[in-house]
Amino acid sequence: MAGTQGGRETQGDGGGWVVSRRGFLLAAGGSVAMASGVAADAFAWEPKHVEVSRHVVKVPGLPAALAGFRIAQVSDIHFFAGMHPAAERAMAAVSELQPDLTVATGDLVERSDQQATVEEFLKGCRGRLGTLVTLGNWEYQAGIRASVMAASAEKVGAQLLVNRHTVLEHRGAQLAVVGLDDPRVGAPDPVAALDGLASGIPTMWLFHAPGISDDFRGRGYPEPFLSLAGHTHGGQIRLPLLPAVTPPASGRFVAGWYRDTFAPLYVSRGIGTSGIRARLGAPPEVVELTLQPA
Repeated sequence: MAGTQGGRETQGDGGGWVVSRRGFLLAAGGSVAMASGVAADAFAWEPKHVEVSRHVVKVPGLPAALAGFRIAQVSDIHFFAGMHPAAERAMAAVSELQPDLTVATGDLVERSDQQATVEEFLKGCRGRLGTLVTLGNWEYQAGIRASVMAASAEKVGAQLLVNRHTVLEHRGAQLAVVGLDDPRVGAPDPVAALDGLASGIPTMWLFHAPGISDDFRGRGYPEPFLSLAGHTHGGQIRLPLLPAVTPPASGRFVAGWYRDTFAPLYVSRGIGTSGIRARLGAPPEVVELTLQPA
């Protein structure tokens, strides 16, 4: 289930420190700024250098019609003052990929006056069959109501999933996608999200903060073939010899694949930044996942 990007294995990182990311990043940013070469990378180059990580997902019992179905994941765009370079490059990457489905796993925006930018981004990232969006903690912190985000999504042909599911039709086969509310400040409700979903349909789950994944065990939920999350930024600034610092609700997860979970989980490093507008050792990414029968 692991994939590669730039020749690097993208297994899940070990557990990080769960502290105030903003406080750590501000302190780290000061340290980084003392080394001009590193600062140039962290502030000027790496935040804009969007990688595309490609993965093949083996799905037991996958209908033949869904073989080769491609999903693009974008996450943590963090719009705060209009379109930024990383988001522009992510849009271009998704447009080039031409995925069957695009999913956006929360924290698209940091301010309530950025909805037009969100709409522009979602429009530029559309999948052929649709674009699905979940809420992150920043939408709540910005005071953006779910109804407002749903209206923005609908305006550009996307759909917001908050404790809901949708079923896509592709070449006569069905694929279900479950979207949960933000685990950190929202009220995720898998029971409500699964209500009315027929059994036997290949299903994937979307949620913003990955820490909740460990809470799903032993609850009797039907197991999805895949879960996708973001939130962590992959640590955003990875200092040598130190574990990643991740925000609350990240749990033990940092970035990449995790298989010792309720379902195979991929945690995206996301696209934007928060706390400090820099990245080091955790470049932004667009994720492409191609489904194949196991």
